[in-house]
Amino acid sequence: MKKVPLSLKIYIGLIIILAILAAINVFLPQGAFLPTQTLPASRPVLALVNAAIMLILYGGLGFLGLKLSSKLGFADIWDLKVSNKQRFLIPAFVGGGIGIFFIWADVIFSKFHTLGSIPHPPFPTSLVASVTAGIGEEVIFRLFFISFWVWLISFIILKNRWQNKVFWVVTFFSALAFALGHFPSIMILFDLNTIQEIPFALISEIILLNGVISIFTAYYLRKYGFLAAVGIHFWADIIWHAIWGMIY
Repeated sequence: MKKVPLSLKIYIGLIIILAILAAINVFLPQGAFLPTQTLPASRPVLALVNAAIMLILYGGLGFLGLKLSSKLGFADIWDLKVSNKQRFLIPAFVGGGIGIFFIWADVIFSKFHTLGSIPHPPFPTSLVASVTAGIGEEVIFRLFFISFWVWLISFIILKNRWQNKVFWVVTFFSALAFALGHFPSIMILFDLNTIQEIPFALISEIILLNGVISIFTAYYLRKYGFLAAVGIHFWADIIWHAIWGMIY
């Protein structure tokens, strides 16, 4: 019987954690993140649906991204050439620095519109959200999105040429897609009906914040593996949402 690689075991473990926490999150206090309209189903049903989405959709797309990233020569999840310092410690410091930058940027940008600072999930939801965002968003926007498009454009269309240039172009679009993906939640949080109602300063802030974290996580994904990208995202959200969210 063929032995399951350690990297695949770690990936499966991360997806299971993502599914469990996505289900638990349904029962946690949401604060301003709770929709004003009636929930489409009971909380247990929503919890099961969330878990299924994470296991099947996120898990499947991430697995594809994992396979393609290996073809492209990206660092494996548990690459023996990557030290634990590079895999865990450095991403923690980088993520913490990004979280501090987020706080500073929000304080500055919020002075240029009347909606105020970006709201945060209440504690302990902020802790769960930091883990689910760190795993789930990196699965979709980095591990799958970047690996798939770099593989398709550089490996298939361009016959394995210009991979570095393609990587950074795809990273730019990953960052843009990641930022745009936050607009619906921003509209809910600030009770806005259309994107046109979002102040330009707030749009600029969302693009800047999500762009910065996207560039760092994409670079660390390729160089030090998926765990490094997850670590950066997780620690940035811990500083930004969990710690600052309790203080502010």
